[in-house]
Amino acid sequence: MTITATGPVPVGHGRRRRDVEGEVGGSRGFAWLLVITGAAGLLASWVITIDKFKLLEDPSFTPGCSLNPVVSCGNIMKSEQASAFGFPNPMLGLVTYAMVIAIGVALLAGARYRRWYWLGLNAGTLFGVGFCTWLQYQSLYSINALCLWCCLAWAATIVMFCYVTVHNIKHRVIRVPEGLRKGLLEFHWMPPVIWIGIIGMLVLTRWWDFWTS
Repeated sequence: MTITATGPVPVGHGRRRRDVEGEVGGSRGFAWLLVITGAAGLLASWVITIDKFKLLEDPSFTPGCSLNPVVSCGNIMKSEQASAFGFPNPMLGLVTYAMVIAIGVALLAGARYRRWYWLGLNAGTLFGVGFCTWLQYQSLYSINALCLWCCLAWAATIVMFCYVTVHNIKHRVIRVPEGLRKGLLEFHWMPPVIWIGIIGMLVLTRWWDFWTS
């Protein structure tokens, strides 16, 4: 026996179904990764911002993370590079890392986003990791000092960028050759580990005499 639906079909039903099919969510693990890395970056930005304001009020103020001539947050905060866009860099982090946390929480609640949204997030994290790379170079070879809170933000941004990219490749938001896709999905942990390891080696060799003295 065949049953045929004769009732009216809701207007736009087909369009809504296509919209859902064109949206991509995220696993709980990925959502938590965004929340955790965003929170780490937000914490670092908040602490640096507070110390920056204290330094503006009192030029003799010494941030708590200024431990020695190399690990010296004060020297970083006083540099021109610390205000690359005309305002303290961590103020940008207060906004962007908070946005990442919001996206992660929304994914935990079941949110799904269009392809353009994921591409926008990937572009944002790419800008973030590029800016961090520039700051790393300036810190090591121009300012000649390290900030521990900055290092936390660098690591968080690198992990964030790598896993947003892996997520987009996994769901074919970004299309790559299938062999590369399978390799990245299987060894997804390697890019951030190698990346952060290289930075660690650069820091170690840059001040080798200091670390070993």
